[in-house]
This record gives sequence, C-alpha cells and structure tokens, in this order.
Amino acid sequence: MTRTPTHTALGTVEPEYELWEPLDPDVSGVFRDIPAADRAFRERARTFVQDEVRPVISEYWERADYPLHFIRRLGELDLLRDGVQVPGFEEQSLLAASLVAMELSRGDGSIGTIVGVQGGLALRSIAMCGSEEQRDRWLAPLSHGTEYGAFALTEPTHGSDSVSLETRARSEGDELIVDGHKKWIGNGTVGGVTVTWARGDDGQVHGVLVPQESDGYHADVIEGKGSLRAIWQAHITYDGVRLPASAKMPGANSFADTGKVLRATRLGVGWAALGHATAAYETAVHYAGQRIQFGRPLAASPVVQTRLSEMLSAVTSLQTLLMQLTRAEDAGELTAPGASLGKFTATRTARDVVRNARDLLGGNGILLQNRVAKHFADVEAIHTYEGTETVQALIIGREITGLSAFA
Repeated sequence: MTRTPTHTALGTVEPEYELWEPLDPDVSGVFRDIPAADRAFRERARTFVQDEVRPVISEYWERADYPLHFIRRLGELDLLRDGVQVPGFEEQSLLAASLVAMELSRGDGSIGTIVGVQGGLALRSIAMCGSEEQRDRWLAPLSHGTEYGAFALTEPTHGSDSVSLETRARSEGDELIVDGHKKWIGNGTVGGVTVTWARGDDGQVHGVLVPQESDGYHADVIEGKGSLRAIWQAHITYDGVRLPASAKMPGANSFADTGKVLRATRLGVGWAALGHATAAYETAVHYAGQRIQFGRPLAASPVVQTRLSEMLSAVTSLQTLLMQLTRAEDAGELTAPGASLGKFTATRTARDVVRNARDLLGGNGILLQNRVAKHFADVEAIHTYEGTETVQALIIGREITGLSAFA
C-alpha cells in the first residue's frame, strides 16, 4: 500500500517567523550608561511598540489608514513632546527624545512621524515662537494628544527651496488674510491647528496659527503614497482664510526663525533612521536563524554572516555618530552643518541596511508581515523630508569650502 506524504512530511509548510524581538545591538557600549530617566522614556516607547503597534500596524499601513487613536495614546504615555519642555510635564532630555524617536521608528515609520509632526514641528514652533497666550492654549493639549497639530511649510512648487514660499498672510485692519497652498502636511486634515508659514506684508516669512475649522481652509488627503502609509499628509488650500492678528506668532518673523525649528528636529530624523536600520538588522538576524535552506539555517552561510556583519557595522557607526552629535547639541556646540551631516549620514546608511535586509529575506522580504518591506518603503520618505540628501550635502559642502552652491 502506497502512503501519500502529508504536507508537513514534505516540508512544504512554512513556519511562522518570529521577527520582532529586540536584540539591542550595542557593540561600542554607547547605551550602557544611559541615565535612568532617559531609559524609562525608551522603555515606554518600546513597550508601546511591542504591545500596541506591532499587532495592528501592517493592516493600517496596507489600507493607508491613520490610527489616530495612537496620538492620544502617545500623549498618555508622554511620548509626544520630542524634548520640548512643557509646564506640568516631566523634564525630557534631548537624549530621551532621541531614544523615543529611534524606538517608535523601529516599530513603524508612520508612528515615528506622528511625533515628528505633532511634537517636533508643531509643538516646538509654538513653544519657540508663540506668545504666552498661544503657549497656554496649545502646549498642554498638543502634548496630551487631545488636540492635533500640523506644520505647513512645503508648497506644491517649493520643496527644497521652501525659503521661496509664496503663501501670503496679508494684513487687513486687525485681521490677517491667508491665501496659498501647502503640500505634504502631516495632520493637515484631522482637525486642530496648522502652524502655517507665510509671507507677510514686509516680504518676510511669518508663522501663523490657523485652526483647521477656519472658513477658507480646505485640505485633502494625498492618496497613492508608497511610503508612510499609516499617517495622512494633506494638500492644503488657503482661500481667503480670515484670522485675528493675534494668530501670528510674535517670535516667527523670518525664515531664520523657521530654520531654528527645523534645525532642532534634524537630529531626530537621524535617530529615526537609526530605528529603521535597527529594525532591519533585527529582522535579518532572526530570519537568518529561522529560515532553513539547503538543509541548514541561512545563518550558517558565510555570505549571510558577512552581510549581517556589514549591517551591524553600519548600525554601530550610526549609534556612535548620533550619540556624539547629541552630546554636542546638549552642550550647545552642534553647528547647522553638523546637524545636516547627522541627517545625511543616518538616512543614507539606513537605506543601505534596510536594502540589505530586504534582499536577505528573498521573496519573503516583500511581505508586510515580515517587517522589512514597510521599513524599505518608509525610509525613503525620511531620506527626503526635512531636507533632501542633496540639500544637506550642499549645507555641508558650504561649510567645507566656504562657498555656497545654492542659487
């Protein structure tokens, strides 16, 4: 009697891969002596990712749906502030904010971007440039996640040259009238306040707080994105939006003031890139140990071991660079070109690590359930936003040569 083998006997049933377990690569020991308060922020972010983000995020990403409830949850965990000090909240150091950015992006790029938009850009703009009344109105609600915040700088025709923005905020009596367009604005459609950068009567760039329920404010979700699909970006039209003159932020009177906000967030983008790279490395290590090919784990292959070593080298290099730049920023010694170098190096390196991991997983590397496909797509967005690689390189090049290549 001939027996038909089962699928299991034939070895055609693929195992469930366990790919999310943190490995904490730290060859150079940069995280060994992190202060307890900073470590607590990191652990809260990691627990949130493992327990709440991991089970559901692929479904949101695939549907291009925004898990808005996570904003409130991040506020409850005090993970939204990106290092901005807010009265009534625990002090959060720059290192703590950086570790949060890393851990959240290790979980998902869209979740990391929520904090970058709400805390890093909107909250920070109001904290740095707003009036006392504006800070009283917005800082605590944005930190708690009970209100939403957006940061509107980029325009459809002004991305890398955002200094040339053309949206206008003209005075008419005791009112401001805002006209123009903005693009790629996270949280621009969800309610709350949009920190809008517009050119005033004096030709300078000013910051204006625009409630999203204002008449003349129209925002549409940008569809068809292949990256950061679990957060919505908006294309905004300002059609004669009338605001009281008090909507203007008194500390935002030139593009240099805008630049101060952006510079303060640039290192955070670097740490987010490290989170993506760390996730890719972890996934590759776990998969290589569990995936059997040619009668042995992939991890037994000399080629795979070499590739894992390359990834660990890249992750370690980023850890040491970003930690040193963070120390420099804490000491008030980090220059704008230094911040650009951090962002330039981190996103470029993370792309290489994620690409390597995606390839190592073979066909399984394009499945959302196997983690690296999202990071492969999402790292492309952070490589571009808050200054493309080319713009960062020109800032660095100007510092090296003393000559500006900008038009």
